Amino acid sequence: MTDPRRADRYVGYERLKFDYPHPRVLRITMSNPARLNAADQQMHGELGRIWKDADADPDISAVILTGEGKNFSAGGDFDMIKGIIDDFHTRAANWKEARDLVYNIINCNKPIVSAMRGVAVGAGLVAGLLADVSIATNDARIIDGHTRLGVAAGDHAAIIWPLLCGMAKAKYYLLTCDPLNGAEAERIGLISLSVEDSELEAKALAVATRLAEGAPHAIRWTKYALNNWLRLAGPTFDASLALEFLGFTAPDVKEGLAAHLEKRAPAFRPESKL
Repeated sequence: MTDPRRADRYVGYERLKFDYPHPRVLRITMSNPARLNAADQQMHGELGRIWKDADADPDISAVILTGEGKNFSAGGDFDMIKGIIDDFHTRAANWKEARDLVYNIINCNKPIVSAMRGVAVGAGLVAGLLADVSIATNDARIIDGHTRLGVAAGDHAAIIWPLLCGMAKAKYYLLTCDPLNGAEAERIGLISLSVEDSELEAKALAVATRLAEGAPHAIRWTKYALNNWLRLAGPTFDASLALEFLGFTAPDVKEGLAAHLEKRAPAFRPESKL
């Protein structure tokens, strides 16, 4: 249940819901159920800034991120993608939000646990995989679909996938956009744990509770030190994100978006001179 004493701390969020399953655990639920919790323009911005608010919250010691209903989060909202393609200012604003999402999670001193079921794609997946402990159901569908859309895999892929599952697996899944289920994602090291669907909420809460009740400085400083691996990869991430957003100005993405909307395979032209 949401603690009424804290109801105004996260006021202003429209696509994120908040409750406290433990006195010092904040649960953030992505909520856009009509679109499988897809990150539309509103959610995209909220996912970028929530981590600073959680970091500054003195009443919490751990965070759980999950999705409303049967899905964690579908891919980017097609209206938002069209806006990024068509308008420079929209493209620049979304580039900043995408950058903030990654760096704000990395720099949030509170440990984050993700609980993923159903579809896990797009900006939601960014947060899910960058979480300090990532948990998915065995049959969750994890997909990075950037290259199928026609843009570089930029939002989080280059900074975290090779570190989690190795370069060979990272290249395979990021170049082909093949889906992984939760069990396979755990096997290759992409996520921390894979559990039965009925166990997801309880496991996420158990891990978050353990972290919330642990030695706060030791846990937060260990997270900080480990995340220096990600900070070292910052230039790689910055380049990949810039290339992704450069791709939104190229012909490929228009065909990729059309293919998604028409529910068909994309027919990209092969004559690139790059």
